[in-house]
Amino acid sequence: MHDPHFFNYSATAQLVLEPFNDQIIAVNQEACRLTALDTNSLKSTRVSKLFGSNFPALIVFTQELLANGRGWSDGLLINTVGNEQRLEINGHCSQVEGECHIYLSLQPYAEIQALRKQSDAHQHYLSGISHWSRVSGIFQEFQNENQLLLEAAGEGIYGVDANGITNFVNPAAERILGYTAAEMAGRNMHAMVHHSHSDGSHFNVKDCPIFSVFHDGAVQVVEDDIFWSKFGVPIDVEYTSTPILVNGYILGAVVIFRDVSQKKAYKKALLEALAEVESLKDRLEMENAYLQEEIKSKFNHHRIIGSSAPLQNILQQIDLVAPTKATVLITGESGTGKELLARAIHESSGRSGRSLIRVNCAAIPQDLFESEFFGHVKGAFTGASSDRPGRFELADGGSIFLDEVGEIPLHLQGKLLRVLQEQEFERVGEAITRTVDVRIITATNRDLKQMVAEGLFREDLYFRLNIFPIESIPLRQRKDDIPQLTQHFLGQAAIRANKSDLRIPLHEIEKLKAYDWPGNVRELENVIERQVILIRGNIVRFNNLLSSDNNAIIEGAGADKDNKYEILTEPQLRQMEKQNIIRALHYCKGRVFGDGGAADLLSIKPTTLSSRIKKLGINTRDSLLLPSSIINKSTLGSS
Repeated sequence: MHDPHFFNYSATAQLVLEPFNDQIIAVNQEACRLTALDTNSLKSTRVSKLFGSNFPALIVFTQELLANGRGWSDGLLINTVGNEQRLEINGHCSQVEGECHIYLSLQPYAEIQALRKQSDAHQHYLSGISHWSRVSGIFQEFQNENQLLLEAAGEGIYGVDANGITNFVNPAAERILGYTAAEMAGRNMHAMVHHSHSDGSHFNVKDCPIFSVFHDGAVQVVEDDIFWSKFGVPIDVEYTSTPILVNGYILGAVVIFRDVSQKKAYKKALLEALAEVESLKDRLEMENAYLQEEIKSKFNHHRIIGSSAPLQNILQQIDLVAPTKATVLITGESGTGKELLARAIHESSGRSGRSLIRVNCAAIPQDLFESEFFGHVKGAFTGASSDRPGRFELADGGSIFLDEVGEIPLHLQGKLLRVLQEQEFERVGEAITRTVDVRIITATNRDLKQMVAEGLFREDLYFRLNIFPIESIPLRQRKDDIPQLTQHFLGQAAIRANKSDLRIPLHEIEKLKAYDWPGNVRELENVIERQVILIRGNIVRFNNLLSSDNNAIIEGAGADKDNKYEILTEPQLRQMEKQNIIRALHYCKGRVFGDGGAADLLSIKPTTLSSRIKKLGINTRDSLLLPSSIINKSTLGSS
């Protein structure tokens, strides 16, 4: 060293290295300060240890110096006491008395960067006094030119320069924020109204969307934020921050904002209402699931009430036949639930996803049978104003249930047989043959075999329908199901009558079980509903509900077995039934259907009553001539 005095007191840290020996041969005071080591300790430290954490990068830098004679780096780290420090290093390589030495000038990177920023800011300040005066003039000019607009606007509007200092504020902003224009002018708007988040935590200005326009020059739209009023109250706002550009320079920004507190309140109320609806929906779904489980606990999987052995036998038959395509004939008395069995067959089949089309054959006029079954085209007959598909066409892919199939006129039974065998038909008035895929389920309360013998029903159709017969058991043969049926019908009737807490004592159930129920399940349902309507308390009793003959049967259920009463023959019972129907027709002036009609009075289906009138040979006109003196409504029982 030719000038050790000046080297030792240099303003920057200096090191002299022997690269091939990994030695430090000279240091100055700034180098000792930088490394926090004294001269001897520093000189005794290997270069590789001093730059240990990034020694490979030091080798690369050294090779650059050896090759080029000079080099610069701002990425090397030096080990100091307790931590590492990033350096900015200038270096050069020279030969001294035949030895290669490397001279390094070291400066802390962070300090250099800070000094450079300070220098840039100073230069910017020195050169920008006229520039900022021009910025102020531009905002003033903007305010003057748009004064009417600023005053009329319902949204708050204010302008800030690139330092966030307020230049102008419109009246709406004063009203919303509570500050006057004089209080906001010349102050940092972020510090005044945007200093904290809604939870009270500090809002760093570096994260502020309004100020971000000064860096990226992009318009910022924020739909959910808060400004703080003069009174410390948070205000829900949405705003737009738009940069002001002059000659390519961003001079500031104009912020347009609106108070959306009411809007958010409405939204919150709506969300709460929706949440309540969702909660109610979940509750209803849970209640429905509970009710379904409750129903399952009372009903079997076909929703047919009861657990008696005869009923279980029927359900087994349904499970066997449902998966097949076989035609099913359900026979049995009226009111035994033949339609319910038909639905169970359909719902247990592979066609359950399609419709079950029900046709009440007893209710169709004879001249409309063909049209109802197979459909018609426009103009096929008087009144056919448009094309109409028939029931078989509607049931395509599903099932069709022909109730009271014994009522189909003899001359149409052949066409039905064709559909059963070939699944083909033509609409009335049309020559086009249509093909369907339909599962046939039929039901009747008539003896089809006897009708075949009497020539009233086609034998081939009978055998085609009777592939898989199921007999619907009358209620008198499944009396063990009466308690369950009674509770079910009681619950339904109570809901319809808007009555609650109704109960049927056990001894009343025994009375019901002792009765023969000629009207079967339908009669039981009607009896329970009538009594629910009539009672004033909450205990349901049946002493005075049925007809006098029925009462005698029920009330005598617990009597001595030796008690004598008249036994009627089948013809006598038929005659009694006929007289009972005639009385009902006379009382209702021959009207069968509708409220107050004979069927309603007898508590049977109108179609069933029509069938019995025909079967018993009753002339409805003659019934009107019956002397009123022998009419006694109280003697009209359920058939």
